[in-house]
Amino acid sequence: MLHFELVTPARLVRSEEVYMVTVPGTEGDFGVLEGHAPVMSTIRDGALQVFKTEGAAPELVMIQGGFAEVGENGLTVLAESVEG
Repeated sequence: MLHFELVTPARLVRSEEVYMVTVPGTEGDFGVLEGHAPVMSTIRDGALQVFKTEGAAPELVMIQGGFAEVGENGLTVLAESVEG
């Protein structure tokens, strides 16, 4: 499983184990699974697609701007704001 954290300047929005997350990168959307190579990317306004398990329908989380970082600890999305 992939460790996923969604953070805004104000709070930790979520911290959980998921199967996959699709991130709206400024260079295009990209999917992150467990074991993904380290990468850092700016993100555009759009929807994170969070897949809890393989084959599950994605949960959409609307975000505005920020950065995504994939490292040893999984995926961290630092969003300017999160809707909802």
